[in-house]
Amino acid sequence: MKEKLLQKIDELNDEYVKIWEDVCNIESPTHYKAGVDAVGEYFIRYANERGWKVEVFEQERAGNVVTITMNPDANEAPIAFSGHMDTVHEVGSFGNPPVRIEGDMIYGPGVTDCKGGLIVGFLAMDALDKIGYKKRPISMYLQSDEEGGGKFSGDATILHICEKAQGSIGFFNLENGMKDSVCIGRKGIASFEFTVTGVEAHSAGCATNGSNAILEAAYKIIELEKFKDPKGLTCCCAIIKGGTKHNIVPGECKFVANVRFATNAELDEFKAFCDKICADIKVPGCTCSWVLPRVRPAMEYCDRNLDLVNKINEIWKNCGFSELKPVTNAGGTDAAFASAAGIPSVDSMGNMGGKIHTTDEFGIISSLASQAKRLALAALYL
Repeated sequence: MKEKLLQKIDELNDEYVKIWEDVCNIESPTHYKAGVDAVGEYFIRYANERGWKVEVFEQERAGNVVTITMNPDANEAPIAFSGHMDTVHEVGSFGNPPVRIEGDMIYGPGVTDCKGGLIVGFLAMDALDKIGYKKRPISMYLQSDEEGGGKFSGDATILHICEKAQGSIGFFNLENGMKDSVCIGRKGIASFEFTVTGVEAHSAGCATNGSNAILEAAYKIIELEKFKDPKGLTCCCAIIKGGTKHNIVPGECKFVANVRFATNAELDEFKAFCDKICADIKVPGCTCSWVLPRVRPAMEYCDRNLDLVNKINEIWKNCGFSELKPVTNAGGTDAAFASAAGIPSVDSMGNMGGKIHTTDEFGIISSLASQAKRLALAALYL
């Protein structure tokens, strides 16, 4: 059955390169619901042609989540594939048409992050279906609000996916793949919003009057910027706004600190530190507070995810494929939610590529079949 599966993926490869191109030509920045839903409708038509089950979780502001399942009535525990349909750049940023192919490279919005990953997953599913695989349900979860960090849906989209994926023996997230490794740990993301309040006064009298909110914010930013542990907490104060006119002591300053953390316990420690520096006022008359509107949890390095990697590495080894080293990564991921929900999870199972979040984003076409083979073999033998 293994040889039939691998051969079928090779036979289907050219068809899926065309699907890859078609889907990435549908521009779908996160806030553009019509574009994200158009991608979902494309895959709904695709699933209906194959007789697979389709479910739609409708959203008011975000794109709709689409779940596509083959073998929905199979009795064994399911397998989950997941990737996101939304992209980063505004419509038109890549030209017209958005996608171009040059040799072994495909360029365009989402070709690697993460529409290319969706194509990897669907190629694996289609090949399994065509060789008669019936053991387990395999569901593809099409997330619609990943690049927006869940803000358009209030995390409803990814929480819906995690609820539906409960009981899965593996959650394979299809973010961009890596040559010799696979990801089982990613940092969480939290953007802390600080507000410093001072006292306005004429700047001519700033030596004796007023309380400079920008100065107070500067003291705090210096302390926050000391968190620079590549394997743990990092902090980048990335947005700052304050003051009204050049001749008025600023009465307010707001800034945002983007924090990455390897464990959720580290996030709790950072919150305590924020309380401490807010209470430590350097400029008399100022006050400071912080809020945390949303958090993407850390995908903590854990035995559950490591066990899944060990199982699929054994499968790949037995099938003549190289084993992949389990690693951690600084970027956030939807797989963190699945892992936190207790589902064994691995990340970075999509196609190879690079320059994501730029208008030079590219995917390596030859990686489509090779990554689909790994994914399909894992599903076949788990």
